[in-house]
Amino acid sequence: MRKIIHCDCDCFFAAVEMRDNPDYRDIPLAVGGHSDRRGVIATCNYIARGFGVRSAMPTKTALRLCPDLKVIPGHMAKYREVSAQIMSIYQEVTDLIEPLSLDEAYLDVSACNLFSGSGTRIAQWLRAQVAEKTGITISAGVAPNKFLAKIASDWNKPNGLCVIAPNDVEAFLATLPVNKLHGVGKKTAERLHAMSIFTCDDVKGIPLHELREHFGQFGERLYHLSRGIDHRPVTNERERKSISVEHTFAEDLMTLDECCAKISLLCGELQQRYSKYRSEAAVAGCFVKVKFHDFTQTTIEQQVTYEDEALFSPLLVQAWHRSQKPVRLLGIGYRLTKQSTDLQQQLSLW
Repeated sequence: MRKIIHCDCDCFFAAVEMRDNPDYRDIPLAVGGHSDRRGVIATCNYIARGFGVRSAMPTKTALRLCPDLKVIPGHMAKYREVSAQIMSIYQEVTDLIEPLSLDEAYLDVSACNLFSGSGTRIAQWLRAQVAEKTGITISAGVAPNKFLAKIASDWNKPNGLCVIAPNDVEAFLATLPVNKLHGVGKKTAERLHAMSIFTCDDVKGIPLHELREHFGQFGERLYHLSRGIDHRPVTNERERKSISVEHTFAEDLMTLDECCAKISLLCGELQQRYSKYRSEAAVAGCFVKVKFHDFTQTTIEQQVTYEDEALFSPLLVQAWHRSQKPVRLLGIGYRLTKQSTDLQQQLSLW
């Protein structure tokens, strides 16, 4: 039986800014881009969330919901520094740490002897240490697996702790709404509700073959998650699966030619970013993402095994012709696979 802790900093970027500037602590605050440049909100504090402001929301929309919202640019170097401090505190407890982002990580404390191996007390200690040494609060979830720990960490936010003991899993899941399950978005939730499935208990009443029939491979995942089953280990060896760049334009690109003219700039940025990973990850595919003025979007990709700027223009043409509408965002990227050392060795003539 594993003991997993999911730690999640509360409104991390905004929390760092509020820590460093007392004037920001009692006002609605967001870290993000300018509204006149079609910026988006990276994160916001809980005062702003009370007005309906959310991460990934266009800054223009956020300001309409909260006219007094203070929007400031991010300081990534500072956030990385604080994140490194927090991760070093986690390392005092276990080496089995799986970072998901600068502000979020899974910890496997199954073999930890601190506090006689109590996951609850370890989580309490971690929260206290992070607050004392960095001035940042974290919410934590303790559970027998990653899926449940992730849900638990969000249960009592902000600055909260939720523990789901093995004997409590069934009762906890009984009334858990299906939209809390990872991978269940708005559309999937609507399909489930149309089948009178609202909770995990409702999912358990549907046979596996029927879930597969309606939801394909994801049906099997619904079957397991509704029962609290998640065998994924915490791993600190993360393999990069893709790398990409994207731009949101201040003014819509009205024609296909305008879109194609932006490819070279994007390719230059992509090659610069990929150069850091070229020795360990090989190209296995390429893709183009287009977001239109009405926020609908499409992605087209193909399998390739080499880098070439010429790969992206044909994909862009296909993507644009799907809607033929003004474009607000373009993105390009590579799918990656682990670099094979065998391919780098010269074959023997014999």
